[in-house]
Amino acid sequence: MKKTATRSMALRALLLLVGTLPLAVTIFGTAAAQSAALSPDIKAVVADPIRTDEDRKADERRKPLELLQFTQVRAGMNVLDVSAGGGYTTQLLALAVGPQGSVWAQGTKANTGMDKRLAEHPQPHIHTLLRAFDDPYPADAPRLDLITFVLNYHDVANTGTDRSLMDRRLFEALKPGGHLVVIDHAAQPGSGLRDTKTLHRIDEAVVLGELQQAGFVLEERSPFLQDPSDPRTQAFWDRKDGTDRFALRLVRPAAATAPK
Repeated sequence: MKKTATRSMALRALLLLVGTLPLAVTIFGTAAAQSAALSPDIKAVVADPIRTDEDRKADERRKPLELLQFTQVRAGMNVLDVSAGGGYTTQLLALAVGPQGSVWAQGTKANTGMDKRLAEHPQPHIHTLLRAFDDPYPADAPRLDLITFVLNYHDVANTGTDRSLMDRRLFEALKPGGHLVVIDHAAQPGSGLRDTKTLHRIDEAVVLGELQQAGFVLEERSPFLQDPSDPRTQAFWDRKDGTDRFALRLVRPAAATAPK
C-alpha cells in the first residue's frame, strides 16, 4: 500500500513537472527572444568613446539606455531625428544603427553643436537636413523605420508651423509598421498649449491627439522619464532635478494612409 501510494505520488509529481515544461519553455523562449532583439548591444552604444563628456553628464537625466530600449532601434535601420539640435540623440541613434544604417538629423537652421560633433568624430551615415518642420524629410528619400522627436514638440508649437501638415509628413515618411517616438516636458493636464512659450512644456493629450489625427496609433507609453515630484509649474531650466517628461511610441499601421 505504502509503495503504491509513493509510486502514485511520484507519478503525479512527474506529470506536473512535464505539464509545466511548455510554459517554462515559452517563458524562457520569450525572454531569450527579447534579449536577442536588443541588437546591437545598447550598453556598448552608450559607453562608446566618441560620446562627449557633456553627453555623459546629461545621461543621468536623459537616460540613454532606456531611451534606446524604448525606441526599439536596431542595426541597419533608417532613422530621422526631428529638431536634432546639438546631436545628443542623433549620435546615439547612429551608433545603434551602425554603418549599415542611416540617420537624418533635421533642423531648420545650421547648428554649431552638431557641426562640432561631426567634425570631431565623422560618422558618414549621419546626414544633416535643413528643412522646415512642416516638410521635414524629402519625399524621394528612403522610407524610415523610426522617427524620434525629443523635447522639441513644444517648441514647434511656438512657431508658425502647420503641425497637422508636419504630422502627416512624418506619417508618410515612415514605412508601414514604422515607429514615431515623442518625448517632451509635461505640462499640467488640460493646459493645452498654454505653457509652450512660458514654461516650455506641453500637454501630453494635445500631442497624442494631433498625432492620432494624422493616422498614428499609440503603441506604448513609458514611465522611464516620469518625475511625480515635479508640479509642472516651472520651466525646465528651473528644475535642478529635471522635469516630468512623457514618452510615447506610436506606429504607422500596416497599409494605413495619412488622412487628407
